Amino acid sequence: MLDGIQRRVVSLWFPRLASDRVLRHRPLDGPFALTLKQSNANRLYCLNTEATHQGLHQGMSHSDARAFCPRLQTARADLLQDQRFLQILRRWATRYCPWIGIEGRDGLVLDISGSAHLFGGEDGMLSDMRARLMRAGLTVQIGLADTRGAAWGLAHHGEGVAPPGDILPALQNLPVAALRMDEKTSTALTRLGLRKIGELAAVPRAPLTRRFGPDVLMRLDQALGQQPEEIMPLADPPHYGVRMTLPEPIGLISDVMAGTQRLLTRVCAKLKAQEMGARVLMITLRRVDQDYQEVELRLARPMRDPHRILPLFERGLAEVDAGFGIDQLRLEAIQVEPLPAQQVTHVSTGRKGQLEDLITRIGTRIGLENIQRFLPADSHIPERSFIIAPAAYSVPANGWTCSNPRPLCLFPPEPIAASGPHPPKRFRWRRMFLTTGRATGPERIAPEWWLEDDNWRSGLRDYWRIETTQGRRLWLFYTPQNPGWFVQGEFP
Repeated sequence: MLDGIQRRVVSLWFPRLASDRVLRHRPLDGPFALTLKQSNANRLYCLNTEATHQGLHQGMSHSDARAFCPRLQTARADLLQDQRFLQILRRWATRYCPWIGIEGRDGLVLDISGSAHLFGGEDGMLSDMRARLMRAGLTVQIGLADTRGAAWGLAHHGEGVAPPGDILPALQNLPVAALRMDEKTSTALTRLGLRKIGELAAVPRAPLTRRFGPDVLMRLDQALGQQPEEIMPLADPPHYGVRMTLPEPIGLISDVMAGTQRLLTRVCAKLKAQEMGARVLMITLRRVDQDYQEVELRLARPMRDPHRILPLFERGLAEVDAGFGIDQLRLEAIQVEPLPAQQVTHVSTGRKGQLEDLITRIGTRIGLENIQRFLPADSHIPERSFIIAPAAYSVPANGWTCSNPRPLCLFPPEPIAASGPHPPKRFRWRRMFLTTGRATGPERIAPEWWLEDDNWRSGLRDYWRIETTQGRRLWLFYTPQNPGWFVQGEFP
């Protein structure tokens, strides 16, 4: 009790948070489950009520579940979206109290001390929580007690309300797992005959400490209120959005750009204070007829320089239909990334970022994903020595480290008529008769036996660089295990 106020804690547990989130947007009838790859197997991660009634359970392999329940519908789990949804629920719960924390991956903890009377008492508050969450399509179990540990145990094991100042009677019939202990410790206590919290609280403390360490008694004391356990509320993430309401409607592109510049200056100042950079910006233009026009700008690199970002908006804003005028502008950085401050040196040219600006300009026309670059890959196999990645979402890497040069033009192996392990003096390739002027090699490359590749089933390859008298510089290889010559590349 602090300053005459009895501390009361509510624990909200969402046992089907992930599946409920998906089904809110895509309702389905029948058994449904989300799957997650664990230990090289696709397993059930979160199930709805119908799937549970069919005998399915979390951790079951997907193939076994489909064989057991052919009507099962599945989708891939998205842990990041689940955590974002939990953050949304945390913000929603601030209607009941300001002290709210995250409890694992599927729960919230609320310190409602002194705020229950605003909802007609504790029963009224809990009823309001349950009704609102049920209307939102969420399954919830609620526990209320004087401590965080007791509320968690009641929410996860049967739901209930512990009267103020009377914790142990409300917990004594719950299993020891309700004390937030790991499964190994709970199983060991059960084998000793300590199945319930009341039985654990009645035994001498010294033998428990010697056998299990201090963690068991610490969890028990936290649940009973003999050790303090604070609730640390999470601060709201920074919001990078500003708006401007105009006294008179505007319609000229120069006026819209001027307003956008003022908004960009404010947003970039917020980004700089948090050492963040914007990757996606959205400007919303409200017309006097209450219609909205949106212009999205996706950047090739995180940026917070308003003078560089403003010209990139010009093409999108020029296509906006202003109608009878625009009376409000709203700019928001909807996707941000860390952008720490960097030391400026005397060797800086002051022209950094031009490539990123060019990629952004081209990306607004054809899409950032369609602008790609080659990156080195850790493989000595020619076909696997590079990868293709979107230029906007990758960083230029160092050049290939190879003692022997590689041709800039690679193509599938093309056979030529030749025999013997030495390069042919004359050969025909692509309807051209070529004469070998100089041959450098061989460079032996062995196949990567741990990967399946039909092109390398012939075994070892001996690569040669061939300079022909006709001016062609080719890359040939010979397969000693299955004799044959092939052309695979051409040097510039």
